[in-house]
Amino acid sequence: MLSLDDMRFSAPEGAEVEIAFQNVTKRFGDLVAVDDLSLDIHKGALVALLGKTGCGKSTMFNMISGLMAPTDGRVEVMGHSPFREFDWYRGKMAIVFQSDRLLPWRSAVKNVELGLETLGLSAAERTERALYWLNALGLKGHENDYPHALSGGMRQRVSISRAFATDAPLLLCDEPFSALDEITSRRLRTEFARLVRENNKTAVFITHSIDEAFDIGDRIVVLKRPAEIALDLRMSADVSDVDRERIRDTIHDTLDA
Repeated sequence: MLSLDDMRFSAPEGAEVEIAFQNVTKRFGDLVAVDDLSLDIHKGALVALLGKTGCGKSTMFNMISGLMAPTDGRVEVMGHSPFREFDWYRGKMAIVFQSDRLLPWRSAVKNVELGLETLGLSAAERTERALYWLNALGLKGHENDYPHALSGGMRQRVSISRAFATDAPLLLCDEPFSALDEITSRRLRTEFARLVRENNKTAVFITHSIDEAFDIGDRIVVLKRPAEIALDLRMSADVSDVDRERIRDTIHDTLDA
């Protein structure tokens, strides 16, 4: 049986840092959403940021994606500032949102092509790449269907295809399966994690679900308000079902404290 200390995350020797929070604070008036946070996420990692609503994980997500700047401290992604150098990240970062955000007047393949149109690819290249990823996500035969003809799970598969099609090295996911039923959600997150690993991506996954964090993360960072790191755990093949249940109880106790 593994002890909690055995499961605490430590960076692999020589691992390259992809995302760095350096003494980051984010205030909204008198509200402190993130307070003096330092966190490194390494290249090739699949990290679940887990916490209750209001713990600051979405604020962290928005700073990683360049949608807001920290009040104090530094956020760096691939050695650059997401907020100050937003355009530099074109083609380097892709986002999967909570809702699928498909354009209803575009077919599945044309929705996947949307993210490629800003990258300067030819029409033939866009279509080839879009069809490849739709097929990889199990949507062969539905390429020309419009969103209204697709189930919620199928629409989210199109959204995931759109992100992977850009070939961005970094994927950011903001609770993308929370609106789906549990069976569909579990199947999709398992597929998502497999594709991230097979394609050597770095992925950050926002969630408030412990089960989802277990299914997704090689590393689980448990956050308490205001974005304080309460637990930082590695999840690997040597973590038994007994250990998982024990760590689940520990996370519950930590979040309820």
